Formats: sequence, C-alpha cells, structure tokens
Amino acid sequence: MNTPVRLSAFGLGLAALFGGAYAVAAVAVPDSAVEDRLADTEPEHDMDMETDMEDHGGHAADPVRGLSIEQDGYLMSEVAAPAATGTDGVLAFGITAPDGTPLAEYTESHEKRLHLIVVRADGAEFRHVHPEFDGETWSLPWSWAQPGTYRVFADFVPGDAAEELDVTLSQTVEVAGDYAPRADNPITRTASVDGFEVTLDGDLAAGTTTELTVEVTRDGEPVTALEPYLGAWGHLVALREGDLGYLHVHPEGDDPVPGTTSGPAITFATAAPTEGKYLLYLDFQVDGQVHTAPFVLDTAGTEPAATTESETPHGHDGTDAHDD
Repeated sequence: MNTPVRLSAFGLGLAALFGGAYAVAAVAVPDSAVEDRLADTEPEHDMDMETDMEDHGGHAADPVRGLSIEQDGYLMSEVAAPAATGTDGVLAFGITAPDGTPLAEYTESHEKRLHLIVVRADGAEFRHVHPEFDGETWSLPWSWAQPGTYRVFADFVPGDAAEELDVTLSQTVEVAGDYAPRADNPITRTASVDGFEVTLDGDLAAGTTTELTVEVTRDGEPVTALEPYLGAWGHLVALREGDLGYLHVHPEGDDPVPGTTSGPAITFATAAPTEGKYLLYLDFQVDGQVHTAPFVLDTAGTEPAATTESETPHGHDGTDAHDD
C-alpha cells in the first residue's frame, strides 16, 4: 500500500464514467454549420463536467486495480496453499518483473514491502497479513478456516520502477469443502468487534471522491487510544462487490507520530468507479492488538432498514488476521 492508505490503502485505482454524444440529422445543413455548432457546445460541456466534479468536492476516480495477475509488466505466479480446511501448511507465491526475472527489489510502503489481502469471493474470511521474502518467493504459514473460492491480492511498490508505481495483482485459490456463500451483503454501517463498536459515516459516489469517517467507541465511550498501525491511524480496504475490484483509499490528515495515540475518529477519502455495493474493511490498533471492522456501502446511499451489526469481521474471530 502506498502512503496514503488503501483500505491499502489497499490498494486500494478508480475510473470515472462520463460521456456525451451528439447526433446531427442527415438533412441539407452545411458542414460549416455543423462544425460551428459543435465548437459552441463542446467547451460548455467540458466546463459543466469540471464544475460538477468541483461541486462534489473530489476528483475523478483512479483505475481499479487487482483484477488481474499482471499489471505494468509485473506478474504474479500461481499461489501455493493448502487445498482444504483443517490442514496446516504454507501460502507462497512469486512476482516477476517486466524482464521476466524474479522481482527482488521492493520499496517499503506503510512499513512493509508487500501487503497481502486474502478474502473469500462473497466478502467473508477477510485477512490482511505480511509474508516473508527469501529473495524470490513470498511465503507465510497458512491454514483455511472455511472452504470456498478466495482472492489473494499482492499490493506492493516495485523497487526497480523508474518512478513510484502502485501495483496490485491477484490470483484465485479454490479451497475444497462444502459451503454456502452468503446470498447478500446488506448495507452495514456499524460493526461490533472485540468489545469495540465502530460506526461509519459518509457515502460513496460513483466517479468522484467523497469522505468516509469511522468512529470507534467502547462501552459507550469514545476510544482515544488508537495507535499508529503501519504508519497510519487506520487502514481501509475497499473492494467492489462482484469482481472484488481493489479501490484506492486515502487517509485524511497528518501521518501519526510513533508513540502517540488518537481517536475516536479516522477519516478516509475514496471514490467508487461504478454504481453498486462495496465491501469495506477497517484495520485499527489498540493496546498493540489489531482489530478488523467490516462495512458494506452502496452508491445509492443509506438504507437504514438494511443496516445490521456484525459481531466479527465477516467470519473471522479478529485474533489472527494480522501479523506485525
């Protein structure tokens, strides 16, 4: 994840969908008249589009990342992992550079050279971890809690690039066993995790940046003991429901000073590339322990009747989804 975070950062690029069309009837109209008409209307259209984006307080979305095993010439190998639940093993993969050789140089981003995001296709079983690198292969001990189809995202900044480049690659892993995927992800703005209540305020809008603010409380009291985690007060990963496109999420405000605390609110800026639902996962740290709170937003806005509380971060118990 780069600085800023993805959600990360999480990152994680997005694309705005704007367009215009003109139709000219095939009648006896001089070509010069058509050209004059287009010249009169096009600048006004462009100005209106720029003004509309300014009015919404944001910029156009960056391209979505994480939908492919390849980006900018960097290629993610097949992921080796246990084939079924209940088996301890190793999750491992490699990254090759545009010249076809193993990528050996990585630029540290948010205190790590590579961030690994693993999530089931229905949005459950989310984990954000950091594997070890032996110069050619990334790996870490691994076991699966639930069967299903998983997406494994590798988020990193290659050290051999001419300029800083955020790369997010992904592979699919099938874990054997019987399971019933969640039929729906209802809009969820409140999560209960490990004794903390986390509430999300703000809305997503397709094609423009908006602010999302999360507030952490415990026993009804604001939590002001949030600790820096990977160089930020919190990390927000946002995935588009359906294809799990990886969105770029930016933290607002200054970077934390090590040894200080903050809270209860953390603000992020992000943009949705298309209309629809998005799955969000907040990582925050208190007393040296990282907790994950899941949310679901829709670009259509809030649906209070559909809002539910989640006791754990989508199927995970909150105790081993992260490493230091």
